[in-house]
Amino acid sequence: MSDFLKHECGIAAVRLRKPLAYYLDRYGSCLWGFNKLFLLMEKQHNRGQDGTGIGCVKLDMPLGQPYVQRRRGIEKDALARIFQKEVKSFHKMARKGILDPKDPASVKERYDFGGEILVGHLRYGTSGEFDEGSCHPYLRRSNWPTRTLMVMGNFNMTNAGELNQVLIERGQHPVFGTDTQTVLEEIGYHLDEAHTDLYRKLRDAGVDGREMPARISAELDVPRLVGESAQPWDGGYAICGVVGNGDMFVMRDPRGIRPCHMLVTDEVIAFASERVPLMTVFEASADQVKSVDPGSIITIKADGSYSDSAFSPPQRYTPCSFEKIYFSRGNDPQIYRERKAMGAALVSQVVDSIDGSFDKAVFSFIPNTAETAYYGLMDGLRLYRRQEVRSEILKAVDAGNLTADKLDELILRNWPRGEKLAHKDIKMRTFISQEKGRDQLVSHVYDITYGIVKPDDVLVALDDSIVRGTTLKKSILKILARTEPRKIVICSTAPQIRYPDCYGIDMADIGQFIAFQAAVALHRKAGRQSLLDRIYDECREEMKKPAEERRNRVQGVYSDFTDEEVSAEISRMVYPESIDWSGEVQVIFQTIENLRASIKGDCGDWYFTGDYPTPGGYAMVNNAYIRWYEGVGGRSYDLPL
Repeated sequence: MSDFLKHECGIAAVRLRKPLAYYLDRYGSCLWGFNKLFLLMEKQHNRGQDGTGIGCVKLDMPLGQPYVQRRRGIEKDALARIFQKEVKSFHKMARKGILDPKDPASVKERYDFGGEILVGHLRYGTSGEFDEGSCHPYLRRSNWPTRTLMVMGNFNMTNAGELNQVLIERGQHPVFGTDTQTVLEEIGYHLDEAHTDLYRKLRDAGVDGREMPARISAELDVPRLVGESAQPWDGGYAICGVVGNGDMFVMRDPRGIRPCHMLVTDEVIAFASERVPLMTVFEASADQVKSVDPGSIITIKADGSYSDSAFSPPQRYTPCSFEKIYFSRGNDPQIYRERKAMGAALVSQVVDSIDGSFDKAVFSFIPNTAETAYYGLMDGLRLYRRQEVRSEILKAVDAGNLTADKLDELILRNWPRGEKLAHKDIKMRTFISQEKGRDQLVSHVYDITYGIVKPDDVLVALDDSIVRGTTLKKSILKILARTEPRKIVICSTAPQIRYPDCYGIDMADIGQFIAFQAAVALHRKAGRQSLLDRIYDECREEMKKPAEERRNRVQGVYSDFTDEEVSAEISRMVYPESIDWSGEVQVIFQTIENLRASIKGDCGDWYFTGDYPTPGGYAMVNNAYIRWYEGVGGRSYDLPL
């Protein structure tokens, strides 16, 4: 994706099903689970590089012994640094005789991460100020293990303001106003209530105090209390939590917006945001890794038994399509096929853009993440050309003029030509404060291969998606123009991004979207400012309605234009300025129909269509327009809706 987007977040969890002695005997290390956690997180490093956190809960620790630990960091390469520090600490303790690495009991007692439950989180800081305290997992401590709670997740709640207000009305005192804290405190509240009810019941039944922790732990109904906590949540989420007694749960939102996968073997129960890391790290086959069902809670009790229970009635399944387009790593076999299909689905538009003249066209891709879709585009173009050649050969045979020269002309000439043209040279950082300086930096993010494109060629470059168009205008098109083609065609495997996201992608300010800017420009050129004013009034009226009755009034911004008209205006708006080149620029977008046909099964497409899966989405999109119209901008779900 040329316009870089941040995405919240990645989770990994390892629950050992055997004592540490088993892993020492079989694998030669008591830290087998800890090492697997690191690998799971490293294989998902694409999902978050601003902050990292890990946690551990130990089972059946003697009274007075620590049973829960956590580390977090936001420094550069925090993931590697945290694990390196912990491994060094382990070996240092071994050298000093503080622990015996060959004695599982010693490792469990002395080493902070020598436990059976290990969790990790990777985060992009997409909300407000970001520091170590913003990193997951969040921890709620108590001197009762059955009231201690550690929570992490990949989520965003659209109604975080309302949820925090519930805490206040309940008499609690939220320290920050984030959805993460809301989730932690809401589950913690129900955990406290369940614990207190059990304690009083057992006390009144005459149970001895020393037996109380084990009895409460055994009777604690984690699926019920977590399910009750989740009832008011509006958003997309995959959340993992661990109670201090060793009960663990993983839950996924009822519409499956955020991904979560699970592997169960005799040795381990593991979870991750992506499927392939589980396959690779644990050498598992694809059919062994299952998606956690939307609206379900996987619960693993301290005794190792686990269950799968629903906390919500079935909802329309709308998994985030950006996982397929961009976020998830492309080595997942299904995602690989789907990305190739997205590229192939652009063939007819691409052929039209080059007027069918393959001998005067060069095909390439821009960011490395678009490479897989590029293979699909090239396969599709070659298939298209083969069909053309076959038809022409048959015509020549029927006419009786098929010669060797004619065959050479049909087969060897006018064939799709792919080249590696754009290279992302280094990761530029906008440390220069002046706007002009930043623009100069952006213009050097990519470099090109010279001498490939001829002056009468059309250069076709594939991108994952086009959000803001900033990098396209200020960097990519300027660089591609140096090759001096007569025309540059930019193809997006995603449709036009018209509406903000509120479920975990850093894409919330509608005024930054190039598609929205283009539609607004078209209205103003046509003298229809009054329509934009009317939509503002409609959005304000929508915000007065109950959440379940709200509609997306922002769709009216686009209703007067075809996709092609908006694309043409985008092509005009991203044309590179202040360069010595007079060629043509055309921007092509995937159609919604082709995106749906390319993705196997259902897909959430609210950023393209405005069809949000939850009531909070409709509140957010109307609020986004209001903030744009009033010149406020920013994230449209930072304030109570």
